Amino acid sequence: MIMKKIDTTASINGIQLPLCIMNASGVLCSTEQELSNLLNSSSGGIVTKSCTSQPRKGNVFPRYFEWNIGSINSMGLPNLGIHFYLYFLEKKKINKPVFLSISGLSTEENYFLIQKANQSSKVTAIELNLSCPNLVGKEEMFGYNFDKISNFIENIFKFNKKPLGIKLPPYFQDAHIQNIALILNQFPISFVTCINSLPNGLFIDANKESVVIRPKKGFGGIGGSIIKPFALANVHKFYTYLRKDISIIGCGGISSGKDIFEHILCGASAVQIGTQFLKEGISVFERLKKELILILEKKNYSSLNSFKGKLKNKTFNKI
Repeated sequence: MIMKKIDTTASINGIQLPLCIMNASGVLCSTEQELSNLLNSSSGGIVTKSCTSQPRKGNVFPRYFEWNIGSINSMGLPNLGIHFYLYFLEKKKINKPVFLSISGLSTEENYFLIQKANQSSKVTAIELNLSCPNLVGKEEMFGYNFDKISNFIENIFKFNKKPLGIKLPPYFQDAHIQNIALILNQFPISFVTCINSLPNGLFIDANKESVVIRPKKGFGGIGGSIIKPFALANVHKFYTYLRKDISIIGCGGISSGKDIFEHILCGASAVQIGTQFLKEGISVFERLKKELILILEKKNYSSLNSFKGKLKNKTFNKI
C-alpha cells in the first residue's frame, strides 16, 4: 500500500510557508542565537520578538511563571531594538519567510518602525502587535480602541508596501469581533494573528499566599493550554467575518497536533506556538508536524485546505 503524501505547507495571503507551524513572537526569538536556531529548525517561518525603536530591558523579574495547563507573564516587551533585528537579517542567508514583529509605544513609533521594515528586503512581512497587555502604565491595549484603529491603519497604508498583518488581543463579545473585522476589511491587510495572551490574569501560590510574578502587582497575560477555547473562538469568528483573502494565523493553547488541527478546522491557515515552544524547545516543530500528519492520515486528508474552516456547527452530543 502506497501512502499518499500529506501536504502541511501553508499560504499566508500568498506567502508560502514550507510548514504551517511557526513560533509566536515573544518566545525564544530575541537574540542572535535564538533566531539562528529558528532559521535552522523545521519551523515554517520566523517571527521576531516584538521590537521597539530602541532596546528595552522590559519589566522586573520574576516576570514569567508556568503551571501544568498555563502560563502567566508580564514581560514588558524586552527586545534588542529594530536595528539589531534588521542587521541580523541582513547578514544571514534566509531560507524561510520572516515576519518582523513590531510593537511601538506610540502611533508615531509604529509608523517609524514600519518605515524601517519597508527598507529591508529580508523582511517578508510585518506583524504589527496591537495587543501587548503587559506594559506598566499603559492599561489600555490599542487593539481595543476601535475609534483610533481605523485612522491609524489608513495612515500606515499611505506608505507601507510590505505584506502587513495585525496581532490581535482576545475579544470576548461577538459585536467587538464584528466591529474590528469591519475596520480591517476596508484595508489591504494580509493576515491577522489571534490571539495574544488573555490580559489581567492572576495566579496565586497558595503555600506562600503570594502572587508569582512581580510586575503590575502580579497581574499578567495568561497563555498555554488553558486559553485554547478562547483562541479557537476568535479564529472561527474572524474566519466568518473577515474577507476571505485575509489569512488567519491561529495562536493560543497549542501543544499537540490535535490542537493545530482544531485551529485549522476553525479557519486558521497556519499556527504559532508560544508557551509549548518555551517548555520544549526547538524540537517542538518537528514533533507537532509528525502528530499533525498522523491525524490527517487517519482522517484521509491530503492537505490543510481539505478541512480548513469546515467546522460543523451542529452537535452530536445527546445532552
